[in-house]
Amino acid sequence: MSNGAIYYACRDGHYVLKFVGDVRLTLCSTIERHLEAVLQRDDVSDTLVDLTETENIDSTSLGLIAKLAIKAAEKGMPQPTLVSTHADITRILLSMGFDRVFVLVPELPVSRCDLKQVPFVQESEEEVRLRILDAHKVLIDLNDSNREAFKDLVTTLESCR
Repeated sequence: MSNGAIYYACRDGHYVLKFVGDVRLTLCSTIERHLEAVLQRDDVSDTLVDLTETENIDSTSLGLIAKLAIKAAEKGMPQPTLVSTHADITRILLSMGFDRVFVLVPELPVSRCDLKQVPFVQESEEEVRLRILDAHKVLIDLNDSNREAFKDLVTTLESCR
């Protein structure tokens, strides 16, 4: 499994976020800071998340991706597209309710464009704990099975203050 990396591109208002390799909580600060910056831009009209080269993705990263969809909806943007070509990842997305907040597609609808790597963000353990907690709270709100799956983790993270 390769280390995870995140790439992005924005052209003519179309924002693409690509996850490559093993995407774990070590990238949660990188993901969230980048997404916060993107959602503050006025020139982004729609979003696409590309998981076609994602080998593995953890629940924290999935929670942050779900947060992107929720924040985009709050801004009045169209429902984001999420591309997953791996059956195991797609199964996880469906079980977690991602089809409620994303348009899920099994292949990229456009050709690949030039992407820039999102710079890695290093934060304190406490900042990372808060990002993990927030990401799992987003997942809990997606459906009842997520609530059951992550309630103990959320309780534990909340008690670590």
